Amino acid sequence: MSIKDISGFQKTLGNADAKGWSRSVDNDFGGNFNLENPGSVPGTGDAKTFGEFLSDSIGKVNSLQTEANVAMEKLASGESQNLHETLLAVEKADIAFRTMNQVRTKVIDAYREIMKMQI
Repeated sequence: MSIKDISGFQKTLGNADAKGWSRSVDNDFGGNFNLENPGSVPGTGDAKTFGEFLSDSIGKVNSLQTEANVAMEKLASGESQNLHETLLAVEKADIAFRTMNQVRTKVIDAYREIMKMQI
């Protein structure tokens, strides 16, 4: 099962202003954050906000799903005879999807826990 259209997710993410939200969360919690580049961690060269990281991760999972679909189509059509590489591509896509699903579940659980907190 591949993600058919990531632009729909990116549109939803853009409508929710995830970048602004993640920057405001980083600023609200203070600490040793670089206020010039919110979301950066001291000592790292390539800093991303949570929204950017999430979007990139979903894109990578989507590309693995697409590669697995292409490998299966080639195997089914007889264009490729390499069963091992096809199975590896399918397994990589499956592991990436399950990992993304677990991260999603953890984020939802964290959100629910935060919403239960009293101010």
